[in-house]
Amino acid sequence: MTDETLMYSEIREIPQASRALLEAGADEIAQAGAALRACDPSCIVTVARGSSDHAASYLKYAIELAAGVPVASIGPSVASIYGTKLRLKGMGCIGISQSGRSPDIVELLRAAQAGGALTFSLSNDSASPMAQAADRAVGLRAGPERSVAATKSFVCSIVAGLALLAEWQEDASLKAALAALPEAFARAVECDWTPLSDRLVRAQSLYVLGRGPGFAISNEMALKFKETCGLHAESYSAAEVLHGPSAIVQAGFPVLALAVEDAARAQLEATAARLVGQGAEVFLTRPGQAEGAVILPTVSDLHPLVAPLVPVVSFYAFIEQLARRRGFHPDTPPHLRKVTETL
Repeated sequence: MTDETLMYSEIREIPQASRALLEAGADEIAQAGAALRACDPSCIVTVARGSSDHAASYLKYAIELAAGVPVASIGPSVASIYGTKLRLKGMGCIGISQSGRSPDIVELLRAAQAGGALTFSLSNDSASPMAQAADRAVGLRAGPERSVAATKSFVCSIVAGLALLAEWQEDASLKAALAALPEAFARAVECDWTPLSDRLVRAQSLYVLGRGPGFAISNEMALKFKETCGLHAESYSAAEVLHGPSAIVQAGFPVLALAVEDAARAQLEATAARLVGQGAEVFLTRPGQAEGAVILPTVSDLHPLVAPLVPVVSFYAFIEQLARRRGFHPDTPPHLRKVTETL
């Protein structure tokens, strides 16, 4: 039964967790946004690992699209292993970590602060070393997350980053879209992706395609296929997949393509149609111009900066079920722990 795992229970908590973040964290987010606005950064850098790094990639696209400010990821080992002194005067640095306790993430955030950056922490633990090290800390307020596979903390990391962006840019339309997200997430949990589950229950590999912020989500999905289902999945930009990787796509090869309501949709659908023509079994998250693709239900009529995020909630409900169908327990993936402390 679907309610037997911690992972499924935590997926069901995503609407409530996102609402708690936006409501209880409103003052914290407003103050952080005002600090970022006063800083007027020429560049933003991010530091994260795993699912949190996928959240950082999502925010990279969102910030570049909405604020026109370039965003770059810095590898934590630059500070923790190599001891490099960073020159980040006039920049912002956003650290993202569910636990906030990984030593290399904390060390990089401190190095960024020493190098002149205004630092921000997005963490589920307001007392974590990362939160304590940052100039401004935003608590995710997702509540305890006991399943090894991050779900609600990943979603709340992106919601917190988008809320910070909306305050920084004083973007009323994005603020309204964020306020409507808990309801959209509740609808997304109920979307039935059984056709994809039926196809992948005995599969060995697949591609996941996205574009823009959706590419960050495809990265997260590919990770979850690996860690919860033992299924080899590779994530590609819908543009990059045509530069070589599409060569191995033959009859019956499964492809999950994330078509969402933004400017990249037409190009992604064109790529999906091309792969259908090569014989791929393509699953598309929106009805579109890719004849022969299987359409998966999703929530529609969303702001383009939140549209790529909502399908990951449908995906999480799907992947929890797929893991069990493939004989895995999604709460305890082999060889993994909830908190990974790297140097």
